[in-house]
Amino acid sequence: MVPETHDYTAYVLEVAAAEKTPLIDLDASSRQLYQQFGPETSKLLFLQLQPGEHPNYPAGKDDNTHFSELGARLVAQLVLKDIKALQLELAERIVKR
Repeated sequence: MVPETHDYTAYVLEVAAAEKTPLIDLDASSRQLYQQFGPETSKLLFLQLQPGEHPNYPAGKDDNTHFSELGARLVAQLVLKDIKALQLELAERIVKR
């Protein structure tokens, strides 16, 4: 059975529990981040550029799919927090430079 788009998280949680595998629920943590920022401020987390603001996008960009540098860093911090909380072996290999 193919789940509805909005049901993917529930299916992922179900499979992770059934397989007894660690799961980083980035859906939940990123939603919380976006809610903390609010509708307008959360735009800072995505590629929202005015015309002339960035040389790669002279006409500007209105992209709510790809992260800005700030958004990428904050989401990476969410992942790192869960890697440590889940005590994954990977945590030992992550170094701050």
